[in-house]
Amino acid sequence: MAVDVCEQGAATFYYSTKGDSQQVTLHHGVRITGAMRADDIRRFCHEHDIRLIVDAAHPFAEGLHRAVADAGLPVVRLEVRNDNVNDSKLSIANYPLSIAPKAPSLIKCSDFDDAVRRLCHDRPKRLLALTGVNSLSRLAAYWRGGGDMVARILRREESLQKALSEGFPEEKLVYYEPEHTLPTVEEERGLMERVGCDAIITKQSGDEGGFPAKVEAAQALGLKIYVVKPPSLPAEWTYVTGRHTLRRAIERLVPGFFLLATGLTTGTCATAAVKAALLSLSAATDITAVSVELPDGEEVEVPVSIRARGVAAVIKDESDDPDVTRGCTIVAQVATRETTGGERGVIRFLQGAGVGRVTLPGLGIPVGGPAINATPRRMIEHEVRAITPDDIDITISVEGGEELARHTFNPRVGVVDGISIIGTSGIVHPLSHEAFVESIGRELEVAKALGQTAIGLATGKAGEDTLYRYEEGLRVVLCGNLIGEALARAHALGFGRVILAIGIGKAVKLAEGHLDTHSHKVVMNKEFISQVARETAGDEAAEAVAHITLARELWDVMPEAFFERMRQLCLAQCRTAFGAGELEMIWVK
Repeated sequence: MAVDVCEQGAATFYYSTKGDSQQVTLHHGVRITGAMRADDIRRFCHEHDIRLIVDAAHPFAEGLHRAVADAGLPVVRLEVRNDNVNDSKLSIANYPLSIAPKAPSLIKCSDFDDAVRRLCHDRPKRLLALTGVNSLSRLAAYWRGGGDMVARILRREESLQKALSEGFPEEKLVYYEPEHTLPTVEEERGLMERVGCDAIITKQSGDEGGFPAKVEAAQALGLKIYVVKPPSLPAEWTYVTGRHTLRRAIERLVPGFFLLATGLTTGTCATAAVKAALLSLSAATDITAVSVELPDGEEVEVPVSIRARGVAAVIKDESDDPDVTRGCTIVAQVATRETTGGERGVIRFLQGAGVGRVTLPGLGIPVGGPAINATPRRMIEHEVRAITPDDIDITISVEGGEELARHTFNPRVGVVDGISIIGTSGIVHPLSHEAFVESIGRELEVAKALGQTAIGLATGKAGEDTLYRYEEGLRVVLCGNLIGEALARAHALGFGRVILAIGIGKAVKLAEGHLDTHSHKVVMNKEFISQVARETAGDEAAEAVAHITLARELWDVMPEAFFERMRQLCLAQCRTAFGAGELEMIWVK
């Protein structure tokens, strides 16, 4: 993940690993191998003018973490959380644990010494160690002192020799194939049953160590689970949990590394303001920042200001996307409400000044309600429910929002009196700036350098997700509205196949001949859409076009033949920029 993010940059970066067994192809990056001490890191960073270290190593790589900390440079620590963990069983967000009521079997150990003390006291009949070969010495006081322990290690000669050099009995070793994907819950359970253990010990290592599968399997068998917590890392480091927050940290600490800066959506800003306002109802200290969860599970920290009890504001940060809401102030006011009957825990969204009011159907928001889209509503509800089960009234307002709305297309879609609170990923990607053309080119160059012959082009986040589901292993580039530019670059680089994922809103513009579909340059042409509807479905379908507000409503009123014709027209336009090779288009609904 860290490599993928850095490859989006405009400068050289260095990727350092202890060994060379990991296969990775770099385009902008330079691979270096070999163990590095603090002095080595300092010397290398000085010689190559390094300004930031990204520590994406295993949580238990204590020696490396110490060396990085001693290097004297800013550090971003990447701690990837697991998106497949059932929070009713356990939670990994900076790796905290919560024990399910039905499985009170996790025994949290502060370190390996603490684990050994507990094991020597409890004396399980047979312990399965899933902590790796390097931890055998840390557990030696237990297994050398008579404790029956089986250890799983990688099936590598160096791992076997290390275990034997520690004096661990070879007959007590079980193996894990290094090329194998992480074991499933069923595979972990099968191993535990074969070993016949009544307890396991594992490191709290998150997704990369298969921690959730180990715990779930052991809980299903009713085993004791000794969990060694990761070592503490310096408080002054910057901690991130995924690709979006990693990129934002690099943008902040190394300005200019990326051609364009990302930002936060109005939905993320509103969520942060709501959380801060709700916390201010009971907080004894001033709140200057809150952490909110993005739709992909990442945690992003947002600066906030408390204006009064239950009222908080967020200034929307400025990305390189020319969005009229850059720098605007979003204010949230929250109030608890007594339950008067019926279901408890109802969250009501109320319209504040500068936030639009919905007057037409088709937006997925109740007519008459505030223009707060579905994803921001879910984000806000998630944060509220993590704090309180009470009934809550939430009023979102945007300072100057009514004036800002005059520079948007809100009036055309029936949203009046202000802007909409929007965002599907929580992050603003700079899709409409001229420099984005260069960013697209760099990503395509990386894909080509990695040996890709096919490329996916997505006009948005939903299209990106659609393409990943459509074809496993496909490299996807986000092209936004610049469809023609992306196709031309792909053609120039010699890609033999392009798959474009596009929604109907951009497709009706593309089909008419606009290879740049930005709303500042071209709007939905109902006359053109009516013409295509008449050709494919008759006069009644053509007349229905007059009654739609948004292009996506076409899915409700048009037959399949209409969409197939639109697809053909889009492909014909795409062919003018991508002259040779296979060209496909899939719908994003």
